[in-house]
Amino acid sequence: MGKSTIVKEFAQNEYESYLLIDFYMASQDTRALFDDLSDLNYIFLQLQLTYQVRLKERKSVIVFDEVQLCPKARQAIKALVQDGRYDYIETGSLISIHKNVKDILIPSEERKLRMFPMDYEEFRWALGDDVSVPMLKELFTSRQPLGQAVHRKTMRDLRLYMLVGGMPQAVESYISTNNFNEVDDVKRDILTLYEDDFRKIDSTGKLSVLFDAIPAQLMGNASRYQVSSVLAGNRAGDILEQIAELRDSGAVLVSYHANDPGIGMAQNKDLTRFKLFVADTGLFVSLIFKDKDFTENEIYSRVLNDKLQTNLGYLYENIVAQMLVSSGHELYYHTFLNEKSKHNYEIDFLLSDRNKILPIEVKSSGYKTHPSLEAFSKKFSARISRQILLYTKDYQRDENLEYVPIYMTQFISAKQ
Repeated sequence: MGKSTIVKEFAQNEYESYLLIDFYMASQDTRALFDDLSDLNYIFLQLQLTYQVRLKERKSVIVFDEVQLCPKARQAIKALVQDGRYDYIETGSLISIHKNVKDILIPSEERKLRMFPMDYEEFRWALGDDVSVPMLKELFTSRQPLGQAVHRKTMRDLRLYMLVGGMPQAVESYISTNNFNEVDDVKRDILTLYEDDFRKIDSTGKLSVLFDAIPAQLMGNASRYQVSSVLAGNRAGDILEQIAELRDSGAVLVSYHANDPGIGMAQNKDLTRFKLFVADTGLFVSLIFKDKDFTENEIYSRVLNDKLQTNLGYLYENIVAQMLVSSGHELYYHTFLNEKSKHNYEIDFLLSDRNKILPIEVKSSGYKTHPSLEAFSKKFSARISRQILLYTKDYQRDENLEYVPIYMTQFISAKQ
């Protein structure tokens, strides 16, 4: 996600000096400093000598990069903060996984900040555009359409974001090469790193299998992730720990079934009924065709030129999930039985909206029919604030239903 880069930039801008310890590279002697905290003066002296940085009281920050690789350093934060001489920033992947915190005391002084891939606005900034997104927000707030020409361009911009994604290395590759092949190589390297991390957490390989199956599961259009079809002999209840580990890794987004749609969805979510999305849609694109050479992969030209096949429509569902989470929402969905057809109605996403709920349906085509949204609105009319259908056309409104272009997903909040 670019954690180290962002923290380093922050330290340079906000402090007179900073000392960064990368525990992936740190020597055993440096790691051993945190085994004994009885003499902090000695620890600070050794760090300054090792890293050739002069620390200034209340004007310097010490960065513990990839702190999960040195649990004793993380535990030491309690004493270091109490000492009060310097500020501290920790970065880490999977830092809440129990394997990384075994036998250490988690410091209560930690304030956790969850990081995400670059969102759509940050992606536009990287391309030199700091105008489009604020203008889109103004139009969304005033409930006005863009007009067909601007809408078509904005949808193409969004599809470019879907293909490149928000991983800083991939964005940098696109800007420097303007070549999707080069970008895809970068994303495949990142996916390989994910696989390596999964194996470190779970030697059985279950995490990798669950992750790799996400595109097939979404393509199957099932009302939940079918664990038994991915891991033979396993049910969802058997792998709750693995799902928590995947979520903590930051590689996936989990949407849980809300059994009773309402303002207390967190209290009645079903941990055994869930959908998985890839946290970065750009990586999702590469994951779909991971086992094929780039030259065989037509998805880039299809998506960019709006020639997306129907069975690839779940890409839009993934980008909506990514945008909602980066805007601060938890992901929930709901299914209920259609008494006539005996099939399930499904609401793709449910958001809390003050003391009400906001149902969202995602459509890549065929937006004029939305039976699930209609049935849900009738069944839970007293609980609903408004209804939103996210789709690929310009903004319009029909009584209580708003047809919202997918690129405006980022503006949906409980504060409208």
